[in-house]
Amino acid sequence: MIQRFVFLALLIFAGGLQAKDQPWTDEGLSNEDRVQALLDVMTIEEKMSQLLSTAPGIERLGILPYDWWNEALHGVARNGRATVFPQTIGLAATFDDELLYRIATAISDEARAKFNIAQSIGNYGKYAGLTFWSPNVNIFRDPRWGRGMETYGEDPYLQARMGRAFVRGIQGDDSRHLKASACAKHYAVHSGPEALRHEFDVSVSKKDLRETYLPAFEALVEEGVDCVMCAYNRVDGSPACGSDFLLKDTLREEWGFKGHVVSDCGAIEDFYKHHKVSEDEATSAAWALKAGTDVNCGNTYEALPQALEKGLVTEADIDTALRRLLNTKMRLGFFDDGTAWDAAGANLVESQAHVDLAREAAQKTVVMLKNNNVLPLKKDIRQLYIVGPHASSSEVLIGNYYGLSSNTVTILDGIIGKVSVGSTVQYTYGQMAYQENTNPIDWATGGAKNADATIVVLGLSGLIEGEEGASLASPTKGDRLDLNLPQGQIDFLRKLRKDHDRPLIVVLTGGSPITMPEIEEIADAILFVWYPGQQGGNAVADVIFGDVSPSGRLPITFPVSVDQLPDFDDYSMKGRTYKYMTEAPLYPFGYGLSYSRFEYGDANLSASSIDAGEGLDIEVSVRNTGDMAADEIVQLYLSVNDDRLDLPISTLIGFKRISLPPGEIKIARFSLQPEQLQVIDENGEKQHVKGKHTLHIGGISPGKRGEELTGLVLKTVNFELR
Repeated sequence: MIQRFVFLALLIFAGGLQAKDQPWTDEGLSNEDRVQALLDVMTIEEKMSQLLSTAPGIERLGILPYDWWNEALHGVARNGRATVFPQTIGLAATFDDELLYRIATAISDEARAKFNIAQSIGNYGKYAGLTFWSPNVNIFRDPRWGRGMETYGEDPYLQARMGRAFVRGIQGDDSRHLKASACAKHYAVHSGPEALRHEFDVSVSKKDLRETYLPAFEALVEEGVDCVMCAYNRVDGSPACGSDFLLKDTLREEWGFKGHVVSDCGAIEDFYKHHKVSEDEATSAAWALKAGTDVNCGNTYEALPQALEKGLVTEADIDTALRRLLNTKMRLGFFDDGTAWDAAGANLVESQAHVDLAREAAQKTVVMLKNNNVLPLKKDIRQLYIVGPHASSSEVLIGNYYGLSSNTVTILDGIIGKVSVGSTVQYTYGQMAYQENTNPIDWATGGAKNADATIVVLGLSGLIEGEEGASLASPTKGDRLDLNLPQGQIDFLRKLRKDHDRPLIVVLTGGSPITMPEIEEIADAILFVWYPGQQGGNAVADVIFGDVSPSGRLPITFPVSVDQLPDFDDYSMKGRTYKYMTEAPLYPFGYGLSYSRFEYGDANLSASSIDAGEGLDIEVSVRNTGDMAADEIVQLYLSVNDDRLDLPISTLIGFKRISLPPGEIKIARFSLQPEQLQVIDENGEKQHVKGKHTLHIGGISPGKRGEELTGLVLKTVNFELR
């Protein structure tokens, strides 16, 4: 085989073969042999050029230009028209991984269609490829982090379940080809502050690392994710993109990862510019490459020729990285005659099925935080007043890392499309989103006095929270160091409430918790709708007018105030999230109200005592005791009763979304695997703890605050681990 490749190489250089005749296009060979054939005929300069995220074409070898940077966080992003699904944190609020799989499948359908058309017109630029740097499975450990909206929340189990579903949908189930390439980012221990991300050194305990920060990444590797993106920050002194512990010992040796690693954009440049742990570009490039970062988003790998000349890297190091990248290209079918998705065309992009799916998803993301029996509204309401800076905004639909839709429906649009044509509806902007109004005349608040109900749409947008550089109105590079609503919005809400006792419904947009004790007191009903995507307006109206019952649940704890939080740059989990927070939050993890009521039967276990290494089955009956069809999110938590170890108060180990017509009963069943009953000790090791364990099952996380808000008491059952 090697002799054949050498002979073919001589013919290629002599111009004796066309690209289609070369062995790397021979689908009868293994991908490993095809990749090796390419490596055998590439010059060292060509090899190094392919390790940059913007890789040039090599015409003589039939290699087209390719840009590895593409985004698909909640729809194909930054690449023109595509279906825009709800922002990731909103999708997490659905607690529905089957739904997320369908969404990711729709995204990859559109990705293949757009790729096929882009290739046909010679568009090989950034964002037009098939290697998607999604999902983001960093833990939303602190609600001040501006990029938390990109994640699936604060819980590792929820992150892992949702992330797995996304990877399956993006990459497809073809035995030979990837439909598209998914990427788990940002590896690892990365969640703000944004202002420090290029220089921050995270010190984290072995327990927190293994219990909180790594499980979702490990789960996605088990799922077969094709790519992992290393983060900007350092971890215990070493840059994440140069960490032997993260990239070699853990990712490849312990977890067996076979795909490729990409740097976050500019992360390798940070080695010498901001972390100041290396001398220059050449030493930084060599460090990252030898640690296992295969492709550089940025331009530091342009210094690889210098590193090679100085003996800092070898051609074998370059081959190792390029072999992984070429394998991804082979798996995507770039050197094959065709794939199963070659016929995917423009009809798939924003198809009616995908638009309907976006609406379904947005409906399920809505979390009802409060309802004094004012919702749902009647569609034939006589007088309705709509006000607020986000009512007519399409900006609040799309979040960040978004695509562009030709079919966006604002919250105002959705309400107008739902209400009776005989109803009198007034709308005004009312209040500036992020600053005080300067006009001394106030016409806005007076309109509420004569209305049968007022809907005020307030909250956040990507202008005030998000990634460093993207949040134009943020003075703190996208983070929210103050978790309150902008003061002007709070003052405006007070004015609306003054001398007005008719229903006041607050719709809040945002990608992170808002501390809102005053809003809780003022409003008659509160809907938290996140950034709900292109069909967000229709979905919010569907909930407001009772076509669907709200069913979203909070994937992150809402604190009463920022005073309940540890320091933002402290990565210890002590006092954080529902697992370790001892103070009562404003709204707990897993919380959300419905238009219906659910009654739980007693929980039944398959055994009351089991040995370590055995599994356990649990089931509970759930009945819809209300008058409306609704979905319930059945949540299962474990508490291990052992004071010797620093263990979580409770840990989510299962969830199921079930749909129940009025009066109907369904059985929710969970089969717990032995590893789900393990805990992480101070050395980061998994172990079973003998003794009494408690399972909590119901529609919210355990705790008095949740019981106060919902009037529900979780069902509990104990078992013994021998």
